[in-house]
Amino acid sequence: MKRYTISVFTENFIGILSRITMIFTRRGINIDGFTASESREEGIYRITIEVTTSEEQIIQLTKQIDKIIDVIKAFYYVDDQMVFQEIALYKIPSDSLEPGLEKVIRQYNARIISAERDFVVVELTGHKEDTQQLLEVLKDFNVLEFVRSGRVAVAKPMETIDKYL
Repeated sequence: MKRYTISVFTENFIGILSRITMIFTRRGINIDGFTASESREEGIYRITIEVTTSEEQIIQLTKQIDKIIDVIKAFYYVDDQMVFQEIALYKIPSDSLEPGLEKVIRQYNARIISAERDFVVVELTGHKEDTQQLLEVLKDFNVLEFVRSGRVAVAKPMETIDKYL
């Protein structure tokens, strides 16, 4: 089993996400991370899906996704073929603010992005392992909420969607 990132380029049609995720459901493959956004091409959207599976399964998944009518093209990559990040937000009660917390924030190159009367929100951008590690440390400061985005990624190979449009 290996971690893969699938990039799917599609037009923004109702139900496209459902049709894509149904392929994973039918094969019994869990989606580890999922993001969707506009791409650089107007009207074209990019869906990024992170999965842990076999090479045989990832090839079949990508072929099946490619067959969906509204999909322009799907690609899959291993981690070393991608530049990727995730963003994590940690909500911590204001009464937990102390010099120890400041040291942790600096140590992880995180930053406070909101300071409210009852809480502060700390942000960290990095790989999942980094954001998870900071969560474990911040648990000592009574984390109220934690959320992590899915993977945002670009491929290192110079394959572009242009030739498929």
